[in-house]
Amino acid sequence: MRQGRTSLRINDQVEVIAGKDKGRVGKILKIDHKRNRAVVERINMITKHQKPLDATQPGQIIKKEASIHISNIMLVCPECANTVRTGRKFLEDGTKVRVCKSCGATIETSKK
Repeated sequence: MRQGRTSLRINDQVEVIAGKDKGRVGKILKIDHKRNRAVVERINMITKHQKPLDATQPGQIIKKEASIHISNIMLVCPECANTVRTGRKFLEDGTKVRVCKSCGATIETSKK
């Protein structure tokens, strides 16, 4: 499988554009660049049955997020609140930033 480039970053707000969770919005928690997949908060929830680790801890059922292919998610612009494609632009001080293709606003990743 070919490793792709993406303009998505951790903590970006994204909307699912295909699949069972289509239309839902969440924050990216983790990105796997080798597999072109991302884990998005409260999207693509799976049930995992976990065996007990030792005699004192019981087995349990855990709900957790599974990864989703990056082609099925799209960035939500914080300025215009739409799903948008992004471009890149250099600022006056030489730093490269992402730019919203529809409204032209620079997209900063929040460090929350």
